[in-house]
Amino acid sequence: MTDTSGYLVGLIGSGIGPSLSPQLHQQEADSLGMRCLYRRLDLDGLGLPATAIGELLAAAHLTGFDGVNITHPCKQLAVEHLDELSPDATALNAVNTVVFDGEKAIGHNTDRSGFARALSLGLPDADLDRVVLLGAGGAGAAVAHALAALGAKRVHILDVDARRGAELAEAIDAHFADTHADSTPLHGGSVPEEVLATADGLVHATPTGMAELPGSLVAPESLCADTWVAEVVYRPLRTELVRIAESRGCRVLDGGRMAVFQAADAFQLFTGTEPDTARMLRRFTRLAGIENTDNHVHS
Repeated sequence: MTDTSGYLVGLIGSGIGPSLSPQLHQQEADSLGMRCLYRRLDLDGLGLPATAIGELLAAAHLTGFDGVNITHPCKQLAVEHLDELSPDATALNAVNTVVFDGEKAIGHNTDRSGFARALSLGLPDADLDRVVLLGAGGAGAAVAHALAALGAKRVHILDVDARRGAELAEAIDAHFADTHADSTPLHGGSVPEEVLATADGLVHATPTGMAELPGSLVAPESLCADTWVAEVVYRPLRTELVRIAESRGCRVLDGGRMAVFQAADAFQLFTGTEPDTARMLRRFTRLAGIENTDNHVHS
């Protein structure tokens, strides 16, 4: 990074208008006495397909960005356009953070560390014997690796892309001797009730539930009160799945903590400065317009 007094960073993805990343990064930089300008590069607004990620990365690099965050649907597509990958990004074959260092574009993944920390703090005693994971894309891969690293004994993966789900399960089995992963194609737009019948926990890591893609892949009757539920989507914070899970008496972890912790790790990669995560959590609470409760993000 050529300018240590100021940083130009951004976010590339689809439907990213509601993202709180600009405020989180810019306001934390302000608190640290730094300058940070964070720009959205929305595929929808630009009229570009996800396959244009290579062009956008090259343009951002050429125009002086210090780095960019990557979100749906580009986390896996971006990999082939980078010069180097961090160990986490290599293992997941997905990136959510790209740092431009001289002539090189280096990919990182802070989703894995962000989710692991969120689950450890938000549901510290969650039973990980059998966890069902919805989604095998970039976020799903990060969650699967985080669950295995936290000691999950079995991870059952569901994805509309049967090959993608199977490849993620194989990767988990290859990297983690104590975790068994398997996969099932997701058909019909909802999770079969029998899949959740014996699950200790459920993690949702698909775009469903986002502001521009409302809904839930889980029917209310599929959830029982002793199943914990973790959500990756955070805008809106109370997705339909979160509301369903709460109504069924489940312990729920919304997507707020993961959003903050992955942003904090990305901030450090962009600037070389460690942010105050407790302050970022408090700021997120205000930005999201929610109250601090046991089920929501708090410091």
